[in-house]
Amino acid sequence: MTLDPDVERELQAVIRQTGVTFKQAVNDAIRSGLTRRRPRAKARFRQKTFSMGAEQYFRWDKALAASDAIEDEEIVRKLSLRK
Repeated sequence: MTLDPDVERELQAVIRQTGVTFKQAVNDAIRSGLTRRRPRAKARFRQKTFSMGAEQYFRWDKALAASDAIEDEEIVRKLSLRK
C-alpha cells in the first residue's frame, strides 16, 4: 500500500498522539471512513409557480425571437461604427 505524503503525515501524527502502531492507525482510519454516516439525500428542488392572471400582455412564447432581433440590431450597429 502506498500512501500520499499528506496522509502519511496525518497517520504519523495520530501515532505520536495515541501511541498505537502504524497498522492500528491505518485500520482505525479506514474503519472510521467506512462507517461514517453518509449525508442524507436532500429533498428535490421544486420551483413554486404563480398565476400571472388571465390577461397576458407579453407573448412569452415569442420572447426568444424578440431577443434575437434585438441582438441582430446591436450587431449591425456595432459593425457600422467600425466602418
